[in-house]
Amino acid sequence: MILGKVIGNVVSTIKAKGYESKKILIIQPINPAGNPKGKTFLAIDAVQAGVGDIVLTIDEGNSARTVINEPDTFTIRTVIAGIVDEIAM
Repeated sequence: MILGKVIGNVVSTIKAKGYESKKILIIQPINPAGNPKGKTFLAIDAVQAGVGDIVLTIDEGNSARTVINEPDTFTIRTVIAGIVDEIAM
C-alpha cells in the first residue's frame, strides 16, 4: 500500500471500455509526516475520496480489480482503497 494525498482530478471525455464510470484522481505519495515522497500517479477512486484527502492506495492489478469488484475484462493497476482519518506514530 502507498500512503498519498489527493491533489487533483482527471477529466476525460473519452475513456476506454471499463473506465467510463470510474473517477480518476491524481495522487502525491507522502511519508507518514505528510511530506511529498516520489512522483505523482493516477488512481481509480473506490471510496469517494476528494482533493486534500490522505488515502491508502493499492498498486497491484489483481488486488485493485478485487477492491472495485471488476473482473479481468480491463486493465487496472492502482486504486484508492481507503481514506486515512489519522496517522499515529
